[in-house]
Amino acid sequence: ASSYLLKLISQLCVLLFLLFQILGAVILGFGIWILADKTSFIAVLQMSSPSLKTGAYILIGVGALTMLMGFLGCLGAVNEIRCLLGLYFTCLMVILITQVAAGLVIYFQKETLKEELSHIVGNLIENYDPLNNDERNLQDAWDYVQTQIACCGWTGAKDWENNAILINQSMTMYPCSCSNSSKDFQADSGFCNLDVPVNGTATSADWPVHEQGCMDGVEKWLKDNLGVILGVCTGVAVIELLGMILSISLCKNIHSEDYTKVPKS
Repeated sequence: ASSYLLKLISQLCVLLFLLFQILGAVILGFGIWILADKTSFIAVLQMSSPSLKTGAYILIGVGALTMLMGFLGCLGAVNEIRCLLGLYFTCLMVILITQVAAGLVIYFQKETLKEELSHIVGNLIENYDPLNNDERNLQDAWDYVQTQIACCGWTGAKDWENNAILINQSMTMYPCSCSNSSKDFQADSGFCNLDVPVNGTATSADWPVHEQGCMDGVEKWLKDNLGVILGVCTGVAVIELLGMILSISLCKNIHSEDYTKVPKS
Protein backbone atom coordinates (compact mmCIF):
# COMPACT_ATOMS: atom_id res chain seq x y z
CA ALA A 1 0.00 0.00 0.00
CA SER A 2 2.86 2.34 0.83
CA SER A 3 4.55 1.60 -2.51
CA TYR A 4 1.29 2.15 -4.39
CA LEU A 5 0.70 5.48 -2.61
CA LEU A 6 4.24 6.59 -3.39
CA LYS A 7 3.78 5.70 -7.06
CA LEU A 8 0.44 7.54 -7.21
CA ILE A 9 1.88 10.69 -5.63
CA SER A 10 4.85 10.49 -7.98
CA GLN A 11 2.58 10.31 -11.04
CA LEU A 12 0.49 13.23 -9.80
CA CYS A 13 3.64 15.22 -9.22
CA VAL A 14 4.90 14.56 -12.73
CA LEU A 15 1.59 15.71 -14.24
CA LEU A 16 1.60 18.82 -12.08
CA PHE A 17 5.21 19.63 -12.90
CA LEU A 18 4.43 19.33 -16.62
CA LEU A 19 1.58 21.77 -16.04
CA PHE A 20 4.08 24.13 -14.44
CA GLN A 21 6.22 23.89 -17.55
CA ILE A 22 3.25 25.16 -19.58
CA LEU A 23 2.42 27.83 -16.98
CA GLY A 24 6.02 29.04 -17.00
CA ALA A 25 5.98 29.24 -20.81
CA VAL A 26 2.78 31.33 -20.68
CA ILE A 27 4.27 33.75 -18.10
CA LEU A 28 7.49 33.98 -20.11
CA GLY A 29 5.55 34.65 -23.31
CA PHE A 30 3.43 37.33 -21.60
CA GLY A 31 6.57 39.15 -20.41
CA ILE A 32 8.06 39.04 -23.92
CA TRP A 33 4.76 40.27 -25.39
CA ILE A 34 4.77 43.32 -23.08
CA LEU A 35 8.24 44.27 -24.33
CA ALA A 36 7.44 43.59 -28.00
CA ASP A 37 3.88 44.99 -28.21
CA LYS A 38 3.63 48.29 -30.13
CA THR A 39 -0.12 48.68 -30.78
CA SER A 40 -1.99 48.80 -27.46
CA PHE A 41 -2.28 50.58 -24.13
CA ILE A 42 0.51 48.31 -22.87
CA ALA A 43 2.78 49.90 -25.50
CA VAL A 44 1.98 53.40 -24.22
CA LEU A 45 2.94 52.38 -20.69
CA GLN A 46 5.92 50.29 -21.74
CA MET A 47 7.50 53.11 -23.76
CA SER A 48 6.79 55.73 -21.09
CA SER A 49 7.20 53.96 -17.76
CA PRO A 50 10.42 52.18 -16.73
CA SER A 51 8.47 50.38 -13.99
CA LEU A 52 6.46 48.43 -16.57
CA LYS A 53 9.64 47.40 -18.36
CA THR A 54 11.01 46.20 -15.03
CA GLY A 55 7.79 44.29 -14.44
CA ALA A 56 8.09 42.67 -17.88
CA TYR A 57 11.64 41.51 -17.12
CA ILE A 58 10.43 40.15 -13.77
CA LEU A 59 7.69 38.18 -15.58
CA ILE A 60 10.27 36.77 -17.98
CA GLY A 61 12.47 35.76 -15.04
CA VAL A 62 9.57 34.20 -13.12
CA GLY A 63 8.43 32.33 -16.24
CA ALA A 64 11.91 30.96 -16.93
CA LEU A 65 12.32 30.00 -13.26
CA THR A 66 8.91 28.28 -13.23
CA MET A 67 9.86 26.23 -16.30
CA LEU A 68 13.19 25.29 -14.74
CA MET A 69 11.52 24.32 -11.48
CA GLY A 70 8.98 22.23 -13.39
CA PHE A 71 11.81 20.36 -15.10
CA LEU A 72 13.67 19.79 -11.83
CA GLY A 73 10.43 18.71 -10.17
CA CYS A 74 9.77 16.15 -12.91
CA LEU A 75 13.33 14.90 -12.61
CA GLY A 76 13.04 14.62 -8.83
CA ALA A 77 9.64 12.86 -8.96
CA VAL A 78 10.59 10.34 -11.64
CA ASN A 79 13.95 9.48 -10.06
CA GLU A 80 12.82 9.99 -6.42
CA ILE A 81 15.53 12.58 -5.68
CA ARG A 82 14.60 14.29 -2.41
CA CYS A 83 16.97 17.24 -2.76
CA LEU A 84 15.41 18.23 -6.10
CA LEU A 85 11.91 17.95 -4.65
CA GLY A 86 12.97 20.03 -1.67
CA LEU A 87 14.52 22.63 -3.96
CA TYR A 88 11.32 22.71 -6.01
CA PHE A 89 9.19 23.17 -2.87
CA THR A 90 11.40 26.03 -1.63
CA CYS A 91 11.44 27.88 -4.96
CA LEU A 92 7.69 27.46 -5.39
CA MET A 93 7.09 28.86 -1.92
CA VAL A 94 9.29 31.88 -2.72
CA ILE A 95 7.40 32.48 -5.99
CA LEU A 96 4.02 32.24 -4.22
CA ILE A 97 5.09 34.66 -1.47
CA THR A 98 6.44 37.05 -4.13
CA GLN A 99 3.15 36.95 -6.04
CA VAL A 100 1.13 37.66 -2.91
CA ALA A 101 3.47 40.53 -1.97
CA ALA A 102 3.24 41.99 -5.51
CA GLY A 103 -0.56 41.81 -5.38
CA LEU A 104 -0.63 43.62 -2.03
CA VAL A 105 1.75 46.33 -3.29
CA ILE A 106 -0.41 46.92 -6.39
CA TYR A 107 -3.57 47.04 -4.26
CA PHE A 108 -2.22 49.52 -1.71
CA GLN A 109 -0.37 51.61 -4.31
CA LYS A 110 -3.22 51.76 -6.84
CA GLU A 111 -3.76 55.49 -6.35
CA THR A 112 -0.07 56.17 -6.91
CA LEU A 113 -0.11 54.00 -10.04
CA LYS A 114 -3.21 55.85 -11.24
CA GLU A 115 -1.44 59.19 -10.81
CA GLU A 116 1.58 57.89 -12.70
CA LEU A 117 -0.62 56.77 -15.59
CA SER A 118 -2.35 60.15 -15.62
CA HIS A 119 1.02 61.92 -15.77
CA ILE A 120 2.29 59.66 -18.59
CA VAL A 121 -0.80 60.09 -20.76
CA GLY A 122 -1.03 63.82 -19.97
CA ASN A 123 2.51 64.40 -21.25
CA LEU A 124 1.81 62.31 -24.33
CA ILE A 125 -1.32 64.30 -25.21
CA GLU A 126 0.31 67.67 -24.51
CA ASN A 127 3.30 66.91 -26.79
CA TYR A 128 1.39 64.95 -29.45
CA ASP A 129 2.65 65.95 -32.90
CA PRO A 130 1.85 63.89 -36.04
CA LEU A 131 5.06 65.19 -37.68
CA ASN A 132 7.30 63.97 -34.83
CA ASN A 133 8.69 60.69 -36.14
CA ASP A 134 10.74 60.14 -32.97
CA GLU A 135 7.54 59.54 -30.99
CA ARG A 136 5.65 57.83 -33.83
CA ASN A 137 5.30 54.42 -32.17
CA LEU A 138 4.08 55.89 -28.89
CA GLN A 139 1.59 58.21 -30.57
CA ASP A 140 0.30 55.44 -32.86
CA ALA A 141 -0.21 53.25 -29.80
CA TRP A 142 -2.28 55.95 -28.08
CA ASP A 143 -4.33 56.51 -31.25
CA TYR A 144 -5.01 52.78 -31.31
CA VAL A 145 -6.18 52.87 -27.68
CA GLN A 146 -8.57 55.78 -28.30
CA THR A 147 -9.96 54.08 -31.42
CA GLN A 148 -10.44 50.65 -29.84
CA ILE A 149 -11.87 51.78 -26.50
CA ALA A 150 -13.91 54.57 -28.14
CA CYS A 151 -12.56 57.19 -25.73
CA CYS A 152 -10.85 60.58 -25.87
CA GLY A 153 -8.07 61.85 -23.59
CA TRP A 154 -7.42 60.39 -20.16
CA THR A 155 -10.21 62.03 -18.20
CA GLY A 156 -12.02 63.39 -21.26
CA ALA A 157 -11.65 65.30 -24.53
CA LYS A 158 -10.80 68.47 -22.59
CA ASP A 159 -7.33 66.99 -21.94
CA TRP A 160 -6.53 67.68 -25.60
CA GLU A 161 -7.01 71.42 -25.05
CA ASN A 162 -3.49 71.37 -23.56
CA ASN A 163 -1.96 70.26 -26.87
CA ALA A 164 0.32 72.96 -28.30
CA ILE A 165 -0.69 72.37 -31.94
CA LEU A 166 -4.43 72.52 -31.20
CA ILE A 167 -3.92 75.71 -29.17
CA ASN A 168 -2.15 77.32 -32.14
CA GLN A 169 -5.05 76.27 -34.36
CA SER A 170 -7.60 77.82 -31.95
CA MET A 171 -9.09 74.35 -31.36
CA THR A 172 -10.43 74.22 -34.94
CA MET A 173 -8.78 70.81 -35.25
CA TYR A 174 -9.27 67.69 -33.13
CA PRO A 175 -7.60 64.26 -32.73
CA CYS A 176 -8.94 61.95 -35.45
CA SER A 177 -8.68 58.85 -33.25
CA CYS A 178 -11.21 60.43 -30.86
CA SER A 179 -13.84 60.88 -33.57
CA ASN A 180 -17.30 59.39 -33.06
CA SER A 181 -18.16 60.04 -36.72
CA SER A 182 -19.11 57.11 -38.94
CA LYS A 183 -17.69 58.70 -42.07
CA ASP A 184 -15.65 56.21 -44.07
CA PHE A 185 -12.91 58.75 -44.86
CA GLN A 186 -12.27 59.52 -41.20
CA ALA A 187 -8.60 58.94 -40.33
CA ASP A 188 -7.56 57.15 -37.16
CA SER A 189 -4.43 59.19 -36.39
CA GLY A 190 -3.21 62.77 -36.52
CA PHE A 191 -5.54 65.80 -36.44
CA CYS A 192 -8.75 66.41 -38.39
CA ASN A 193 -10.27 69.76 -39.30
CA LEU A 194 -13.47 70.83 -37.62
CA ASP A 195 -16.16 71.28 -40.28
CA VAL A 196 -17.85 74.35 -38.84
CA PRO A 197 -15.60 76.41 -36.54
CA VAL A 198 -17.46 78.89 -34.33
CA ASN A 199 -16.17 82.43 -35.10
CA GLY A 200 -12.81 80.98 -36.02
CA THR A 201 -12.36 79.43 -32.57
CA ALA A 202 -13.74 76.35 -30.83
CA THR A 203 -13.45 74.20 -27.72
CA SER A 204 -13.42 70.46 -27.16
CA ALA A 205 -17.19 70.67 -26.62
CA ASP A 206 -17.55 71.52 -30.34
CA TRP A 207 -15.61 68.47 -31.51
CA PRO A 208 -17.36 65.36 -32.90
CA VAL A 209 -15.54 63.09 -30.45
CA HIS A 210 -16.29 60.51 -27.76
CA GLU A 211 -17.19 62.00 -24.39
CA GLN A 212 -15.77 59.17 -22.28
CA GLY A 213 -12.16 59.47 -21.12
CA CYS A 214 -9.86 56.49 -21.57
CA MET A 215 -9.40 56.22 -17.79
CA ASP A 216 -13.09 55.33 -17.44
CA GLY A 217 -12.79 52.92 -20.36
CA VAL A 218 -9.81 51.11 -18.83
CA GLU A 219 -11.51 50.94 -15.41
CA LYS A 220 -14.68 49.59 -17.04
CA TRP A 221 -12.66 46.92 -18.83
CA LEU A 222 -10.98 45.93 -15.56
CA LYS A 223 -14.35 45.74 -13.76
CA ASP A 224 -15.90 43.70 -16.57
CA ASN A 225 -12.98 41.27 -16.55
CA LEU A 226 -12.31 41.31 -12.80
CA GLY A 227 -13.87 37.87 -12.36
CA VAL A 228 -11.63 36.37 -15.04
CA ILE A 229 -8.52 38.06 -13.62
CA LEU A 230 -9.25 36.90 -10.08
CA GLY A 231 -10.12 33.42 -11.36
CA VAL A 232 -6.82 33.08 -13.18
CA CYS A 233 -4.85 34.38 -10.17
CA THR A 234 -6.70 32.05 -7.80
CA GLY A 235 -6.21 29.10 -10.15
CA VAL A 236 -2.47 29.73 -10.37
CA ALA A 237 -2.22 30.03 -6.57
CA VAL A 238 -4.17 26.77 -6.06
CA ILE A 239 -1.94 24.94 -8.55
CA GLU A 240 1.16 26.26 -6.79
CA LEU A 241 -0.16 25.19 -3.37
CA LEU A 242 -1.05 21.75 -4.74
CA GLY A 243 2.44 21.45 -6.19
CA MET A 244 3.97 22.33 -2.83
CA ILE A 245 1.79 19.78 -1.01
CA LEU A 246 2.50 16.95 -3.47
CA SER A 247 6.23 17.67 -3.65
CA ILE A 248 6.67 17.71 0.13
CA SER A 249 4.49 14.58 0.48
CA LEU A 250 6.56 12.72 -2.08
CA CYS A 251 9.75 13.98 -0.46
CA LYS A 252 8.64 12.63 2.94
CA ASN A 253 7.63 9.25 1.48
CA ILE A 254 10.99 8.70 -0.18
CA HIS A 255 12.91 6.78 2.48
CA SER A 256 16.32 6.61 0.89
CA GLU A 257 18.30 8.87 -1.38
CA ASP A 258 19.79 7.20 -4.44
CA TYR A 259 21.86 9.56 -6.56
CA THR A 260 22.70 6.74 -9.00
CA LYS A 261 19.21 7.34 -10.45
CA VAL A 262 20.16 10.78 -11.65
CA PRO A 263 20.61 10.62 -15.45
CA LYS A 264 24.22 10.99 -16.54
CA SER A 265 24.88 13.67 -19.13
